[in-house]
Amino acid sequence: MKLKHILIGVGILIVLIAVAKMTGLIGGKQIEKVTVEKAGDKKVVETVTASGKIQPEVEVKLSSEVSGEVTELLVKEGDVVKKGQLLCKVRPDVLQSGYERAVASYSSQKARVASAQQSLAQSEANFANIEATYKRNVELYNKKVISASEFDAAKASYLSAKALLASAREAVTGAKFDLEQSGANVKEAGANLAKTTIYSPVDGVVSKLSIELGDRILGTSQNAGTEIMRISNLNTMEVNVDVNENDINRVNVGDSAIVEVDAFADKKFKGVVTEIASSSTSVGTATSSSVDQVTNFSVKVRLLPDSYSQVKGGAKDLPSPFRPGLSATVDIESESVTGLAVPIQAVFTADKDKSADPMTSGNDQNADKQKAKLNDKKVKQYVYLFDSKTSTVKKTEVTTGIQNDQYIIVKSGLKANQEIVSGPYSAIQNKLSDGLKVEKTTKDKLFSADGKK
Repeated sequence: MKLKHILIGVGILIVLIAVAKMTGLIGGKQIEKVTVEKAGDKKVVETVTASGKIQPEVEVKLSSEVSGEVTELLVKEGDVVKKGQLLCKVRPDVLQSGYERAVASYSSQKARVASAQQSLAQSEANFANIEATYKRNVELYNKKVISASEFDAAKASYLSAKALLASAREAVTGAKFDLEQSGANVKEAGANLAKTTIYSPVDGVVSKLSIELGDRILGTSQNAGTEIMRISNLNTMEVNVDVNENDINRVNVGDSAIVEVDAFADKKFKGVVTEIASSSTSVGTATSSSVDQVTNFSVKVRLLPDSYSQVKGGAKDLPSPFRPGLSATVDIESESVTGLAVPIQAVFTADKDKSADPMTSGNDQNADKQKAKLNDKKVKQYVYLFDSKTSTVKKTEVTTGIQNDQYIIVKSGLKANQEIVSGPYSAIQNKLSDGLKVEKTTKDKLFSADGKK
């Protein structure tokens, strides 16, 4: 009986070994498990991603044109101001005395004009009297009533009076010109005096206050001057981002954008490209440039108020929830195409990435790496077609178009509803080959804790 039981046990063991060998568990290569997805039409939006800072679209920096001590400071940082509102004053002592001297000189010159006009009136009256006498002497001389010497004396007196009258008239004209000059000096002194009083040039918010009451500031007449404050219109905000030179040609004014602000981690805001710099940010800098230096272009993206009008929190004391200087990431939608698309990790090049980690968990982890590699359209690209009848894969060349973080447009090489291998990334890059037998599975099973690739 014991021998019989032993033989039965040995037989069962042989059967189990045979079954295991036939299924590949013993002495056979393990079948690669893959996920499969059908190629289909999708809308793919290509984006250009850049980071930057939020700033007001309109920001005015104020400086004084005159130097002196700040004697009045009527606002504080964060105050809402209106155009023409008094902001601060600079001590006007020297300019005040200059203005008073100019006014005194103007008054003195005004009196000179009045005196010259009186002298002119007297000269005109004297000339009229002498002119009448001269005319009578002319008639008497023609009638031989007076002598030649008497006539000559009357004529000399007439010419002298006429010259004095012309001189008086010129004196009035000169006095009036001097009065105009004095008036201009008064205006200039008044304008200089007015520069000690600083008003807001626009409506907005005091976004930055750089001085305190009693500080001495430098004017802008001979140098850069001291920045007093900044007035910003916080109703319209924008993000100033740096776009790499490889992407700048894909960005156009009017492109839509999605903005993520670090301070509002769970929200996305809409924007639109309003301005693209014509020169790179490195042009005109004092530092020496090299071929290895990163070249970026400044792009301004306006935040659309409708996208944040219902946002709660943020800067409650300001017109918008965003404070100037907040960090933000912008995804600019440069192009949109609806067409046949496949997952981006399903496409590989002739030179596969041998460095891909076979233990990588999840297909999305290598998406950025794969996206960058597929940007070069001159390199041949392929996908693995899945044959459901034979459970094998077939290497097929494709040509691709634009891509986003998940999908890439396929221009040729595929038809709609064809099944292609979509993962895992490590298997597509390293393990699969043309004609290899595989096992179709789902993402949940493939990346579960027991069957992690």
